[in-house]
Amino acid sequence: MSPTAAEQYEARAKRIDDAIRLQVPDRVPVACCQMMYYMTRVSGISNREAMVDHGRRLSAWKEITRKLRLDLAPHAIVLPPAQPFSILGVKQFRWPGGGLADDAPFQYVENEYLKADEYDDFLKDPGGFTVRRIWPRLASALEPLARLRPLHWYSNSRSFSHLLGPLLGSEEYVTLLRKMIEMGEASLDFLGKLFAYTVEMQELGFPLVYGSSADAPFDYLADQLRGTRGAMLDMFRRPDKILAAVELLTPMAIESAAYLAKRSGNTRVFMPLHRGAAGFMSDEQFRRFYWPSLRKVLEALVEAGLTPAPFFEGDYTPRLEYLAELPRGRIVGHFDRVDRKKAAKLIGDTMCFWGNVPAGLLIAGTPEQVRDDVKELIDTFAGNGGLIVDGSMGIPDEARPENVQAMIDTVFAYGVNGSPRECRRVRVDRLLGKRRT
Repeated sequence: MSPTAAEQYEARAKRIDDAIRLQVPDRVPVACCQMMYYMTRVSGISNREAMVDHGRRLSAWKEITRKLRLDLAPHAIVLPPAQPFSILGVKQFRWPGGGLADDAPFQYVENEYLKADEYDDFLKDPGGFTVRRIWPRLASALEPLARLRPLHWYSNSRSFSHLLGPLLGSEEYVTLLRKMIEMGEASLDFLGKLFAYTVEMQELGFPLVYGSSADAPFDYLADQLRGTRGAMLDMFRRPDKILAAVELLTPMAIESAAYLAKRSGNTRVFMPLHRGAAGFMSDEQFRRFYWPSLRKVLEALVEAGLTPAPFFEGDYTPRLEYLAELPRGRIVGHFDRVDRKKAAKLIGDTMCFWGNVPAGLLIAGTPEQVRDDVKELIDTFAGNGGLIVDGSMGIPDEARPENVQAMIDTVFAYGVNGSPRECRRVRVDRLLGKRRT
């Protein structure tokens, strides 16, 4: 890094860390938890091109990040490369140019990739079941794996010659192996460009937004294996099975997130949360099926010296009392929809608030409306330092550039020294209120 870039890097990193630790930074930070197609759209790049031309996409991300003066560079992994999906014939995912129009966003295809009557098999041998049952359902090129025998059949060297060898030598497995090699080469090409982008952004003075990601155990089960319908029915029809699966997945989530975060050197762990919001499940269901495992993951990551960054998608107002139980100043919570005043009251002294300028406002509002909303955010949360400004879902693809610029400019003008005069008044009032209490 040049001396100037190094100084900017340290200033941005400290600003983010101060906000997370609920200490007043020199300025309220502004950073996007995720960025899909906004940066490429404003650069004249189609969604299809963004998922296949990684060099061009990452170059656009670099230029827009510098132009916007964000405090963290977005992580390119949130927009996956299309080539591996195409090579393997992935069925769980649709993308622009892969079943969707060139300017459509990618989509997940929900299905019961784990059948309702297969819980016991999955719980008994999750690794073998994944390879032999789930992978063939996810991608057409992986269908031959369904003809593998249980993996423990191949646990001795004699099985190589008369069981595994003939299988791998068959025409369908030779085709499969060639596809997997091709997929591996495409993945390495993308990861090489991602690594170069990461280093280049650091050399320009921008820390990366996070180093790894993790799923809430219930979300992994519902998103990837059972689907929304299956998971919701399971809470009524087979609650013991779903609880056993969630318990099995909990240490896996902790282990993988901690491993990747420590390898990356970035302690922030992004956690997009889907099923725990109001409207997906009742408070009783949240307390029984969702919260215990999520809390274990969050607290284990904190204990490992990491900073969980859960993205609370949907309305989390009814869940705020649970979040108040978490370790103070060690978690940054990105909020989509929440009652801001209740959040400030219940968790303002527990976790840094990240968000939540409404996506609709960034898409269809005016710059003045955006400025007013950002000022309200700062007045509400910045008094104790615990605020990072962002859109409610990051920057939506269809956001108006003048509205995005208004959000950032307002932070630079109104959030200097951690909080403006009004924010300092809020902080004093909060302290006086505690003393009165």
